[in-house]
Amino acid sequence: MVFMFLPWLATVSRFNAVLSTGHTISMSRILALNPGGIGDQILFFPTLQGLRDRFSRSRIEVIVEPRSQGAYRICPWVDETLLFDFKADPSLADWMNLVGIIRDRHYDAVLSVGSSPAISLLLWMTGIPTRVGYGAWLTERFLTRSVVLDRNQYAAAMYADLLTGFDIEQGNIVPKVEVRPDDIKWANQYLDQIGAKKPIILHPGASKLAEQKGIRKLYPAESWVQVIQKLSQKQPDLVFTVAQGPDDQALVTQLKQSIGEKVTFVQPPDIGKLAALISLSRLLLCVDSAPMHLGVGTGTPLVALFGPTLPGKLLPVDPRFIALVSPERTQVDRIPVDSIVQAANKLLSVSPVS
Repeated sequence: MVFMFLPWLATVSRFNAVLSTGHTISMSRILALNPGGIGDQILFFPTLQGLRDRFSRSRIEVIVEPRSQGAYRICPWVDETLLFDFKADPSLADWMNLVGIIRDRHYDAVLSVGSSPAISLLLWMTGIPTRVGYGAWLTERFLTRSVVLDRNQYAAAMYADLLTGFDIEQGNIVPKVEVRPDDIKWANQYLDQIGAKKPIILHPGASKLAEQKGIRKLYPAESWVQVIQKLSQKQPDLVFTVAQGPDDQALVTQLKQSIGEKVTFVQPPDIGKLAALISLSRLLLCVDSAPMHLGVGTGTPLVALFGPTLPGKLLPVDPRFIALVSPERTQVDRIPVDSIVQAANKLLSVSPVS
């Protein structure tokens, strides 16, 4: 994308001299760009919370992909979400239309989680006075405040580093989500229906995008069945509910065929209701996926399965959250069933039913 805008490069230095960080402006309207998935949005929540705490009267808006808009049902720090499909190979006309929309809204400041020169150039073209992003090749020419990009840390902390561009120090970098009362009501009605107080939630799925990238995150259905059976042998009163995501039909069908009579199955209609169900559960079993971040955001004890991804970048250090990594950081299906059972029993021993 950056080559589309090369005619503007010669004038960048002149404009940056006008839009310098030395200007004091009021932050009445702030824009954030986050092109990632739902998990990335949840990891971005502490950054948005930091902005809201500092600029309590400002209007905060976020540009996200359509697939991620649902995350903001559980985020109280944003006034509006705008949609742009960054992954749909936008044309030059699409990009210029986005620039026009942003310019028409007269933002005072913008921050972006992207580190590409193209995104930084896009921000510069909007004319927003304060532009905060990660410093990288070429990007500092288009930003008024650049932040060092440190990928070797928990992703929520990496995003929160952007707040230093606003002279904000964010103490808490663990995401929190705010579950709506109507979503809690829905979850309680479901639990009443199945006769459970605090079930164990199994969310076996991961996004199709991960599979398309060749990242195998799915744990086999037959192995999940063994996990449920072994946990039930020790504690027969445990109640299991499988929460199905939009991409989990095949895996859930296998589970139903193998152990359907011993567990209940539910497909929450939106992320808010899934968050509510997780918040009312005793334990969450999952893979590295958006539901894992919901577990963190609701403070629910969880066991998460990781393949090639380093858990330290996606899961905070907390005794309530246990990460199990596949041997040699390969495929997630190599994690032993007994390791999952042992981790789950450890959390259940300190997680009361009521």
